[in-house]
Amino acid sequence: MLTEQLQQLIDQTDLTISPAHQAQLVSLVELLNKWNKAYNLTSVRDPREMLVKHIMDSVVVSPHLQGNRFIDVGTGPGLPGLPLAILNPDKEFFLLDSLGKRIRFIKQVIHDLGLKNVTPVQSRVEEFQDNQGFDGVISRAFASLDDMLDWCHHLPHSQGKFYALKGVIPDAELAHLKAELALDVIHPLVVPELDGERHLVVIKHA
Repeated sequence: MLTEQLQQLIDQTDLTISPAHQAQLVSLVELLNKWNKAYNLTSVRDPREMLVKHIMDSVVVSPHLQGNRFIDVGTGPGLPGLPLAILNPDKEFFLLDSLGKRIRFIKQVIHDLGLKNVTPVQSRVEEFQDNQGFDGVISRAFASLDDMLDWCHHLPHSQGKFYALKGVIPDAELAHLKAELALDVIHPLVVPELDGERHLVVIKHA
């Protein structure tokens, strides 16, 4: 049932996702649904709705990622980091959240799905240090672009970029970016069966 629905959703996009990766995405939804009953990881209760609001809303970002090393800040139950890691086994993903129950869930998913390219990190984003620097800092749940850029400024290397998943284009926030930052590109995202606009706002060092 979920497998068929996922295929129908993918068919409405330009994405090509292998049967093996589709199976992992469905397993992720099943695990999220199971753990959600005890841990309250997401307000979305219906697995079919999770496919749209969590899986498709995450994977549409995949074609726009540049580089090999990413951190998903405020990942919650691993969104969009886990779906993106499933689709991109050649890229490395750090999934950061301050809540232990979310990190425990992510560790369980890593174990159950055999993911080799995910590192879970329990930390506040402003306290996490990484010497290498990331190609991309991804955020789906931050309230504002300002907060994301303030709290995550130390995470990308000099050529790294910020990838913020947004609804409508945050024109007001983009109007007063700090001098050292610049808008790189805004990608309109098409998420099948999701109401409302979705955009990926990419910010780079000026």
